Amino acid sequence: MCLAVPMKLIEIRGDGTGVAEMDGAQSEVNLTLLEKPAKGDYVIIHAGFAIERLDEKEANARIALFQEIADNETP
Repeated sequence: MCLAVPMKLIEIRGDGTGVAEMDGAQSEVNLTLLEKPAKGDYVIIHAGFAIERLDEKEANARIALFQEIADNETP
């Protein structure tokens, strides 16, 4: 199963990479699949690549869904 995670871009680098963050967890990501990524954008990360830009409302809805799933996991 593959998982794509919504994250916020907190750093853009000149080499086509950047840093994305969700709930304090940061990941280095490849931004070459997005047109003109910007710091503060919400993006979907899959296998280390930002594959889609989201508006903040949609990103927050997806993050809430991930939290709901995590809260309902059984140990």
